[in-house]
Amino acid sequence: MSDENKTQKPRSWMERLAGFLGREPKTREELMDVLRDAEDREVLSNDMLSMIERILQVSEMQTREVMVPKAQMVVIPKNATYETILPIVIESGHSRFPVIDETGNEVLGILLAKDLLQFCLSHHEHAFDLSAVLRPAVFTPQSKKLDILLREFRINRNHIAVVLDEYSHVAGIVTIEDILEQIVGEIEDEYDIDEEESQIKKHSDLSYVVKANTVIEEFNDYFKSSFSDDEFDTIGGLVLQAFGHLPKRGENVKFGGFRFKVLNADNRRIYLLDVKPLKKK
Repeated sequence: MSDENKTQKPRSWMERLAGFLGREPKTREELMDVLRDAEDREVLSNDMLSMIERILQVSEMQTREVMVPKAQMVVIPKNATYETILPIVIESGHSRFPVIDETGNEVLGILLAKDLLQFCLSHHEHAFDLSAVLRPAVFTPQSKKLDILLREFRINRNHIAVVLDEYSHVAGIVTIEDILEQIVGEIEDEYDIDEEESQIKKHSDLSYVVKANTVIEEFNDYFKSSFSDDEFDTIGGLVLQAFGHLPKRGENVKFGGFRFKVLNADNRRIYLLDVKPLKKK
């Protein structure tokens, strides 16, 4: 072996990959061809390739494509009291809420659900002042590219933005989770119920899979139960109230003759429940 070979530095993994694939891409299409070739050669896994493809797609997408439209926003009126806000927070399971003016066309700020805890724990509801706990709202045009918005979220440590149309009117809201879902995709498991299927699915003789947005009346009809829908419309709202906090996957609570176990949830809401009727003593 020559002295030149002895003193040669080991190549980096990037250099080895480039040499292994044998060509340097000049366009995005060529890059994807190289990456697919790498997947064929088992240099990249299929999951890694899919995620890279989604990242490239996100760089071409605009905010309007992933935002929650204004009509579907869960909002808090500026004059709302603590007593009227709490059921909205529990029912939706969100952690951040736009606060709107009397017309419903202007967002005055953002309410964080955690900012309500001081009033809940200290029982000082009478001292609650919504304007005093409002956080400044961040606004973004609906034409902004998602990769740019994601970078702004990270730099400014922000999680939600109010989306404006070309006339500076509120068009919707977008969260950092909405963008990340475009990259990592939605998480599904063996308990998921297809959109076409019913809200309640029998999983075994002892348990049932129930969508959290199942209305209480439908739940009562199915299980012959008698839960009240005076305060909440969905079974998820009742479960959140029973927990007293936004539960994580795997947590369970017992009430009303049932055990409710969370099967699918994120940091904003519960999606899926495992429901087990309890034997009467």
